[in-house]
Amino acid sequence: MTESRTWSSASTFAHRTLGEVWLAVAGRILDSGRASHYDGLPILEIAQATLDVSEPDPNDPLIARLADPTRLDWMRRNFVDPKRVAALGDARSYASRLHDYGETGHDQIEWVVERLAADPSSRSATITTFEPLLDTSYIPCVSMLDFWIPQESIDLVVYAHSIDFGAKGYANLIQLAELQAIVAARLGRRVGRLTFIVKSAHIYDTEVPFVLQVLAQASAG
Repeated sequence: MTESRTWSSASTFAHRTLGEVWLAVAGRILDSGRASHYDGLPILEIAQATLDVSEPDPNDPLIARLADPTRLDWMRRNFVDPKRVAALGDARSYASRLHDYGETGHDQIEWVVERLAADPSSRSATITTFEPLLDTSYIPCVSMLDFWIPQESIDLVVYAHSIDFGAKGYANLIQLAELQAIVAARLGRRVGRLTFIVKSAHIYDTEVPFVLQVLAQASAG
């Protein structure tokens, strides 16, 4: 972990499942990530990582086996519970941002369903979790979700400014796949690809032992 390590950028990780792509990104970060800092804490980081998952399943068995259940539950509550998140400085949860955007009562997921039902060829069923008038300190990591139907299935393209692939990345993937499945079910279509574009894919130094343990368990079968 040295500051002089060559910057690793613009990598694509194409895998069949969420668990496979999580381990691939985490392994790359440990192998070739550059030492840096985020919010004053040391990290290993790769830039502009694109995760392309052909069969995203919110019940991914690899994640269920290897991930921290406490962190999975924390992220699930962030996506389903409208209460403010104490661990994030009482920031609004993803659930409130998606289903009550800007505290206006606007349900963005419902809007996506209605937009694609009315026009399956739409390229602008795009929503955001960023609330510029309310987000004066905390900026949500996942900021854009873009649903579309390039063929017959519901595809989802997501952008994040940064994702921690030690403690939370696998949980983010599960919840995004769950949203994709919900929209697909509402529209009576199959789930397609999940593409996750992450500007900063990183692992905090404190999470390196956990990730090494997970990778060892995965290798051992």
